[in-house]
Amino acid sequence: MYLREVPGLLSRAEVAAIADSIAVNQLASGLILWFPGGHADPWNHVECAMALDVTGHRAAAERAYRFLARAQRRDGSWHRYYTAAGVEEHKLDANCTAYVACGVWHHYLMTGDRAFLGAMWRVVEAAVEFALALQQPRGEILWARRADGTPWPFALLSSSSSIYHSLRSALAVAGELGHDRPRWQVAAARLGNAVARIPDAFAPKDRFAMDWYYPVLAGILNGAEARRRLLDRWDGFVLEGWGVRCVADRDWVTPAETAECALACLAAGLDDEAWRLFAWSQRQRDDDGAYWTGTVLPQEHRFPAGEKASYSAAAQLLAADALTGASPAAGLFTHRAGVAATARSG
Repeated sequence: MYLREVPGLLSRAEVAAIADSIAVNQLASGLILWFPGGHADPWNHVECAMALDVTGHRAAAERAYRFLARAQRRDGSWHRYYTAAGVEEHKLDANCTAYVACGVWHHYLMTGDRAFLGAMWRVVEAAVEFALALQQPRGEILWARRADGTPWPFALLSSSSSIYHSLRSALAVAGELGHDRPRWQVAAARLGNAVARIPDAFAPKDRFAMDWYYPVLAGILNGAEARRRLLDRWDGFVLEGWGVRCVADRDWVTPAETAECALACLAAGLDDEAWRLFAWSQRQRDDDGAYWTGTVLPQEHRFPAGEKASYSAAAQLLAADALTGASPAAGLFTHRAGVAATARSG
């Protein structure tokens, strides 16, 4: 089962065009660039692979994961940015590294391919261990290491939230393969507690939308607590008729943040809000199926000028899949199916 259409919002031809706008950015190596001639980072690379999977492009998704397996460093990490020519930025980002676990579990939910899962286990294990080596006594995970191995001096709330979700996926992979990883479970619990209860563990970035909705998207906050978090700052981040501002003090709306926030709304049980956000964000889809990276209002200028990012299209397709329940992995980001039960038993 794959995502084919979103009734009333995206036709089959439009869904296919959105997927094609991602696929055109994949190099022969498997790396998926942000846009032609641009760079790529491992987190958005994985997000694009997942979007390709939900639209039936399994071979392209598997090429993306094989790239990661080849490019992984001995310490389990990947560099921050890559281009067609090689490494562009040597920083080692913990969140970008851990996210492979989410992608690998997503691919297994899509395909049921245990051989793939087994082949990627060492990649996932090494990536998780790299991220957990940056966990601090309160539970937060430092953002990155410099190229010389020196850790960054602070943690980011959105990054740590995403790592929490990746840890849950890694535990699901481990459980499916029969590997017991109780230390990962303890680490995930400590990390979730830090995100939910220790705000001063993180650098102050509350003007950014991701810090607002990521604790919900990651499954750390649930139910009434999740709904309160989203609704309390709704008016500060959401522009009626358009979607979600990247930062609260700028009228710059991005389809990636809007799609992710729609996923968070679904996870919190705010289904009507999720559908509205997704519908509004279609205003930022171009005729070729790609989504503009962002739009500055009220002028409706595209920013960065002329840029249409593959990760924007990927986020939109993952939101569409969750909204429609089209694929076997549709519940991964809304915690309604897939990862939650398996991770608990891991």
